[in-house]
Amino acid sequence: MSPEQPTEPTGKSLFSLQRRERLMEDLRAHGAITVRDIAAKLGVSELTIRRDVNILADEGLVSRVHGGATLPSPLDRSAAGRAAQHSYSIGMVVPSLDYYWPQVISGARAEAEEQNLRIMVRGSAYDAADNRRQVQALLDTQNIDGLIVAPDMSGHHGHELLRWLNALPIPVVLAERRAPAEIPAHRLEWVATDHAFGAGMAVRHLWQEGHRRIGCLTDSSSPTSPHVVRGWQQALAALKIPLEDSVHEDSARQDPAKQGNGGRASHFDQVLELCTKTGTTAMLVHSDTQAVAFVQHCVDRGLTVPGDIAIVGYDDEVAYLAEPAISAVRPPKQYVGKVAVQLMAARLAEGRMRPVHRIELNPDLILRESSIGAPRIPAAGVLQDSL
Repeated sequence: MSPEQPTEPTGKSLFSLQRRERLMEDLRAHGAITVRDIAAKLGVSELTIRRDVNILADEGLVSRVHGGATLPSPLDRSAAGRAAQHSYSIGMVVPSLDYYWPQVISGARAEAEEQNLRIMVRGSAYDAADNRRQVQALLDTQNIDGLIVAPDMSGHHGHELLRWLNALPIPVVLAERRAPAEIPAHRLEWVATDHAFGAGMAVRHLWQEGHRRIGCLTDSSSPTSPHVVRGWQQALAALKIPLEDSVHEDSARQDPAKQGNGGRASHFDQVLELCTKTGTTAMLVHSDTQAVAFVQHCVDRGLTVPGDIAIVGYDDEVAYLAEPAISAVRPPKQYVGKVAVQLMAARLAEGRMRPVHRIELNPDLILRESSIGAPRIPAAGVLQDSL
């Protein structure tokens, strides 16, 4: 088996999690269980159920009684000092630990502390096979009760990963991801930023600043970009800006990052040439690291920002560092982590009786120098002459 094909989870590790979840469901329904009855119901030995009860009791989730277990009472928690313990353990797998996701993790950790939960974070990559490896590592080595994950959902491997996550015996909450309609992931919950709404805010801001041709520069390798493009297109349609005359460039198609600085500069020159041909005076750029590079390129070509071309970035990670500082759409990253933990805590507390929740959060538009001020309508060929 190739390294790209992770092994299937062991039946033993997953079945033990599933068994304890069934045990907790019976406890929530009846308040108490007996080892004999639950062993017969699940078709396992009484020794196995006693071990499960011991594990749950060590975590503070049940109180051991002779021959079985009950849900812990406030008196039990007080006597055992349960407030100092973690009620549940949550695994979290994110595709990056140095861009965008640190704030999501920060929000998740703060909420986990509030909810008395333990959270274990693993970094991954924008790759479905690696996402699955990291999740499997948590399942194999940690006694986790739920999972928050931001998986790569593209292509066949991404779709298979979603089906696998949906079939896990523990609850799964997606962060900044939504399962596509063609994948029947009926058990998956998620919290995600409404990036299409954010893109629409940026377009309307540029329209209000006097721009009548507004382009979009994105990177299709990012899972966020399709939502940004959709919001841009919807806003153009609402403002009656002809889509066929609008600049939409995809950096992944040119792959400037792999071509080095020369490739990036050549690609940005092509974007500016298209702006000249179409009369475009403003651009929405995802991500804002690309927006910073684009602003620098415009300045190097003798263009003024926002006089000759206005720019709004997306993500607001480093947009403020540019000269001039770049307006940017800011997703509520900390709240994405916070709400993901809240969804997980509610699911663990209420069990399968709770309806599946799927939540979208609106981003903010942070206005800075790069997009404020009426556009300077250049004479024909001014942008071209700058190249």
